[in-house]
Amino acid sequence: MGQGTTGLAGALSLAGALPAATPLLLDVGHTLPPGDDALSHGRGLDCWEVREHNSSEWCHFIRSNPDCQLDGGFLNYLDGVFCVFPPRLLPLAVTLYALWLLYLFIILGVTAEKFFCPNLSAISTNLKLSHNDKWLCAGTEVTALMSPRGGGHQVFSLTSPLHGVTFLAFGNGAPDVFSAVVAFSDPRTAGLAIGAIFGAGVFVTTVVAGGIALVKPFTAASRPFLRDVIFYMVAVFLTFVVLYLGRIRLGEALGYLGRYVFYVLTVVLCTWIHRRQRGDGLAPPGPWEPEMPTDVEEPDPSSTNSGDYGEEYRPLLPSQETSLRILTTALSPLDYRKWRRKPWYWRLFKAFKMPVELVLLLTVPVVDPDKDDLNWRRPLNCLHILTSPLLCVLTLKSGTYGLYQIQGVFPVWGLVTLVASALALIIFITTSNEEPPKYHCVFAFLGFLASAMWINAAATELVNILRTLGIIFQLSNTVLGLTLLAWGNSIGDTFSDLTMARQGYPRMAFSACFGGIIFNILVGVGLGCLLQMTSSQPLVKLEPDSPLVWVLAGALGLSLVFSFVTVPAQCFQLGRAYGLCLLSYYLLFLCVALLTEFRTPAAFTKENTPLCLQPLALPRACSSCRNDPGHNAHFLPQAGLKQSNPGHRPSTEGR
Repeated sequence: MGQGTTGLAGALSLAGALPAATPLLLDVGHTLPPGDDALSHGRGLDCWEVREHNSSEWCHFIRSNPDCQLDGGFLNYLDGVFCVFPPRLLPLAVTLYALWLLYLFIILGVTAEKFFCPNLSAISTNLKLSHNDKWLCAGTEVTALMSPRGGGHQVFSLTSPLHGVTFLAFGNGAPDVFSAVVAFSDPRTAGLAIGAIFGAGVFVTTVVAGGIALVKPFTAASRPFLRDVIFYMVAVFLTFVVLYLGRIRLGEALGYLGRYVFYVLTVVLCTWIHRRQRGDGLAPPGPWEPEMPTDVEEPDPSSTNSGDYGEEYRPLLPSQETSLRILTTALSPLDYRKWRRKPWYWRLFKAFKMPVELVLLLTVPVVDPDKDDLNWRRPLNCLHILTSPLLCVLTLKSGTYGLYQIQGVFPVWGLVTLVASALALIIFITTSNEEPPKYHCVFAFLGFLASAMWINAAATELVNILRTLGIIFQLSNTVLGLTLLAWGNSIGDTFSDLTMARQGYPRMAFSACFGGIIFNILVGVGLGCLLQMTSSQPLVKLEPDSPLVWVLAGALGLSLVFSFVTVPAQCFQLGRAYGLCLLSYYLLFLCVALLTEFRTPAAFTKENTPLCLQPLALPRACSSCRNDPGHNAHFLPQAGLKQSNPGHRPSTEGR
């Protein structure tokens, strides 16, 4: 089997890379070299075994072992930690990697919140999918999803739920889905995707939902809650079946995406029926606009979908500002008046984000349909004509396409620079600073593509560094997915949902807990596996080699059943007792998962079975096992377990 490619672009280019008779094997839970069997795995090709060797051999082991090669990404983390840093500085390397991991989560959050989602909003407005709807994509915040119609009376729009479960869900779930696609693209990191999708589901439906009930007890919306929980339980059950069967076919992958389309249609149909039953009056609160007051506060005209940049984007003297002044003002990620009002911890976090925000402002255009000038900044937008295409070609498949030389002479990035520069010059000459051109909406699509490439690049680095940490600490991909990756991708939703609950909208926040993760599991698994299939081999094998996968799936299903039974039993009145039960359940689940990872791998995983008990996988037996039936401690190195007698060698005789 050829080496797996990492990233969305790598997944798209996978077609034709695999032999016709070789299904793609995704090892869910542990790290097996693609294409290797148990025999080669036992001979020490697993990259996890690097810590079993002497520290002086680490660098040679990493560089000579094919399983230690990270596909995709810009940095070789394994080479850095085992070759660049001396063994005595391993704790320093791990600390730096942990800080970089945290910063990658910040990059994902800032890109999705302030660039990816606003451009999605502009695209949906241009496609007539929303009628003056104002929504924010910071986690799951929605400020209003109703359309005003005369005299202060507001009528619910059917495009609002469609907007919420498509564009809004895509914006909220972009980091999760991109991380899943990147993880599924490499057989050695598929466990990260399963762990992250299931782990985030458990976390959101217990910790976040329980936190909302603790912050502000409320009455849940009955029909939307039951609908979302049922859909999510079906999705979890189907994923459990796929893992049990050990493979997913083309029809099943398409079925995941089809079920999400069916979910969207169900939401829209239920809304339409509910509206017809209510007549032309204001519809009662639903999952997309619960407890929304009639007197919706008018948005601040100085605000923008780009978050903190509203003050900078608003020109002080629109008719007199020079192009240089507009450019420098638009590139400033800091609002000095807001800076002075905020506490010290906000300033510290803002200081960490400013380098990322500055680079994103340079490379990603943002269109704001709520402003009269659509956030048109002629010098900056003309610069985007050059920087955005360069970003796309240099991040596509980790720069492989951008560095390719045409006829071995001229690089692709050079050609893109020439064409983009000429186009930017034409646009700068034919437009003015005061009025946006008629084709300004095209910049929303360009910003959407550029921000998607940023998210994909950050997700690729995220998956690679998590795999590196797993090799260093000898942890399975599944436990890394259900902890670090799931927590990192869910932290934004956690803060936004709890903030909404404190502001008086607990029903909206609670509905988001169950509605948003439906998109993540159906599109994440469906699209992630679909992109790995080829026309000649429409099959992806999923082989969970760790009992932790089953613990994770069972815990998620049990938490959903618990909410499905207890919430109606309480007449949908959710209080602090319900929240405490959910939080206690998550702590218990976390303890069981960690105990399963660290205490019981030898009892369940085939890699830790004694050599003499593996006649099919290993035709040559350990001599001691043959001569001494009681000798059963000769395990293969796995997840921190060491050989009880390293001096043993397989005998040369047949069994």
